[in-house]
Amino acid sequence: MGILHELVEHIPIPKMAKVKQSFNDEQIDDLGAVLSQQLNQKGLENNITPGMEVAVAVGSRGLDRLVETTKVTIDYLKEHGAIPFIVPCMGSHGGATGPGQKAVLEHLGVKEEVVGAEIRSSMDVIQIDQLDNGLPIYVDKLASEADGIVVINRVKPHTAFRGPVESGIMKMISIGLGKQKGAEACHQLGFKHMAEHVPAMAKIILDKMPILFAVATVENAFDKVAKLEVLLPEEIEEREPDLQQLAKKSLPKLFFDQIDVLIIDEIGKNISGDGMDPNITGRYPTPYAYGGPEVTKMVVLDLTEETEGNANGVGTADFTTQRLVDKMNREATYANGLTSTVVGPTHISTAMPNQKTAIQAAIKTCNILDFTKARVVRIKNTLEIGEIEVSENMLADVEAHQNLEKRSDLFDWTFNAEGDLL
Repeated sequence: MGILHELVEHIPIPKMAKVKQSFNDEQIDDLGAVLSQQLNQKGLENNITPGMEVAVAVGSRGLDRLVETTKVTIDYLKEHGAIPFIVPCMGSHGGATGPGQKAVLEHLGVKEEVVGAEIRSSMDVIQIDQLDNGLPIYVDKLASEADGIVVINRVKPHTAFRGPVESGIMKMISIGLGKQKGAEACHQLGFKHMAEHVPAMAKIILDKMPILFAVATVENAFDKVAKLEVLLPEEIEEREPDLQQLAKKSLPKLFFDQIDVLIIDEIGKNISGDGMDPNITGRYPTPYAYGGPEVTKMVVLDLTEETEGNANGVGTADFTTQRLVDKMNREATYANGLTSTVVGPTHISTAMPNQKTAIQAAIKTCNILDFTKARVVRIKNTLEIGEIEVSENMLADVEAHQNLEKRSDLFDWTFNAEGDLL
């Protein structure tokens, strides 16, 4: 079996129990009606003329109700005589190619025949200005040639920096709309300065480009839209920080301050830009973001099918599996680091022969005296933490917490002959 197996084969894996985590689940049920009402109340028709071409910027994240939000927005533009088309707004995602970015949108369900608008996807950009420090500001060429631009995005905390504006509309404008060159420029001086560069670039683009409006959503802990606002260009800078604060309060979390071993079944770009959300794991790719539990060792077992081999984020884990490494598309993964300038998450963490040895290795190295008392938490991914598994030694914490409820008796882990979980 090899030396790696020999080093960990006697490490015990604790019994686990299923635990329900409770979060605020308020959400907008009839999103289409809410969005239509806001669009009609904003007086937007005064800026829409028959025959004008409008670029609708849609990103690569798996936003709740993205297809519906996009279609309602496009239908509204059509009703007032505009000719809308979709522009992928996702920096370097989709392999940093036009066809790749169109494929990302189609994979999310944003297809021409579904939303009723053509997808025009190109990596061509124009430089419209630069910051005082010399950083260039780019905008998608197709969008720049349109008569108007609409931006759709979710507002949420970023995974690598903190500031009044993090992920949301202004980041979508400054980085997403700038395609690969714009993303590269905004990341050029590192995440230390992102809280300054994102809004600075966005404000210049808002001033120089015909942005008609933005559709901003905030999701609850179950990734369902809890709030939606249509924002005029002059409202974006003022309202986004408030939406950001609401998003931070709505974040799901693991209700434990300290975890010896965190096991994550799957990571992927459809889960988070970082493969797994650092706001959940407490493991950040830079020193400029913070929050979450103190995790001693972290294990990533596999990739999602949707990530198509992009294993960005695996480097923030301590251990992974040969199965994950075999699925890894290194070109797609490394492109993330080359664009963001943060290459740690694209490293390959210690890869063990199978899932069992990876879990045992994490327990062996979690720096406790009695391995039978390891505080172990297992989650499917960082999007789905309504039900988790915890080790026997953590059940006292579960009983004492109002947001946690034990949902099963203790059970043993079950592995197949190859050492992978059943």
